[in-house]
Formats: sequence, C-alpha cells, structure tokens
Amino acid sequence: MKLIARLFSWWANEPLGTSLFTRWKGEPVGTDSFGNRYFQERGKPAAAGRGRRRRWVLYRGQVEASKVPPEWHAWLHHTTAAAPLGERPHHRWEAPHIPNLTGTPNAWRPPGSLSATGRRPPATGDYEAWRPE
Repeated sequence: MKLIARLFSWWANEPLGTSLFTRWKGEPVGTDSFGNRYFQERGKPAAAGRGRRRRWVLYRGQVEASKVPPEWHAWLHHTTAAAPLGERPHHRWEAPHIPNLTGTPNAWRPPGSLSATGRRPPATGDYEAWRPE
C-alpha cells in the first residue's frame, strides 16, 4: 500500500522514480533552511558547450516550488556555478524568504475580501453604478 501511495502522491514526497534516480545518479550538494535537499548528476563536470550536469531538489514535506530560496533557485537554473553552501550575508532590509501561501489559512486577504471576514463592508456612497442612457 505504501508503494502505491508513493507512485501516485507526487505532491506529498518524491515519486519512486525520482527517488531511485537520485540514489543511482545523484550527488548530494546541500540543504536549505526549509530542509529541502539539492542534488546534481554524479560524474565529471561537462565540457564547455557540451551540456550541463542536471540539478534538482527533493522537497521536505509538500512539493511546492516557491519553497526554494533565491540563492538555491539561481544554482538550480545554472545562474551561479557554485552551490550556496553556508549562510549568505543578509541585508537588514531583506525579509526572510517565505513560500507562497496562496490557498492556505495564512494567505493574504485584502480588506473587503469575502474570504477575509465573510462579510462585505457597507457601501460608502462614493460609487455610482453606470446606467446606459
């Protein structure tokens, strides 16, 4: 039963095929603050102009791409060559990275949204509906 769940529940953990590919071809590179694990294809670095080594992430918990911090996103997409090992210096104006909260109880709901309070605020009289003449 557990095997069947792994085959069909890709959103909860890595699929069986990805897990096997990671064990067979993957070389661990690092882990981020969310517990996501990053891998690259085992072997020699690719020669210039002849392709690149594959890079991928195994998410901890729910599979959600917005859980990847910016520095790891850059590495995954070959924007930077070196993996972001260790803590990078943060500016005091930077907010910590948070995943996309859409569809969760913590999602932002604008004032007046029916999903925020369940009640619409009363009209203020500053709006007049258009009526064709």
